[in-house]
Amino acid sequence: MKLVLATLNPGKIAELKTLLAGLPLALVPLAAYPEYSPPEETGRTLEENAALKAEAVARFTGLWALADDSGLEVDALGGRPGVFSARYAGEDADDKKNNAKLLIELAGVAASERTARFRTVIALAHPGQPTRFAEGVCEGLIALEPRGESGFGYDPLFYYPPAGKTFAEMLPAEKNKISHRAKALQAARELLQQLAGM
Repeated sequence: MKLVLATLNPGKIAELKTLLAGLPLALVPLAAYPEYSPPEETGRTLEENAALKAEAVARFTGLWALADDSGLEVDALGGRPGVFSARYAGEDADDKKNNAKLLIELAGVAASERTARFRTVIALAHPGQPTRFAEGVCEGLIALEPRGESGFGYDPLFYYPPAGKTFAEMLPAEKNKISHRAKALQAARELLQQLAGM
């Protein structure tokens, strides 16, 4: 069974390939379709955006497509940045700008009150089939400053208390055991096994 990974983010692709290893799938990168133009992410929820991306790629390729939308929800900010995590500091934002904005908005908030969670929703879509969803959540805290060199996005600021370090301080194998995306993909693996007739 061919499965198109509906993302151009190299960090996300690497995680997806690792977490989907061992399934009877031929993983196809979205970059294999240079003529594809992704839709604007107009959804108001992670579910809506994941479905939007997966369904657009499935329609274009005629294949099963997997897309995810992930967000960082910070309690002290009323759940922001949430669905706007990737463009929190503006449409041309990068990881550094997003992290800087988050730290500015949390200035003066005590360490114990910087509770947050990463949430991932995965959508699996195919033309003529109902879109299926899987979700994963990882609870943590927002660090006072960036720590670590691994990962991407908000990983340098997302502190995971059981490990005593940020996601960016973890080895990929360590992060892939406990992350929101790992949990969502574990649920998605079960769906994919059913779809592949296992």
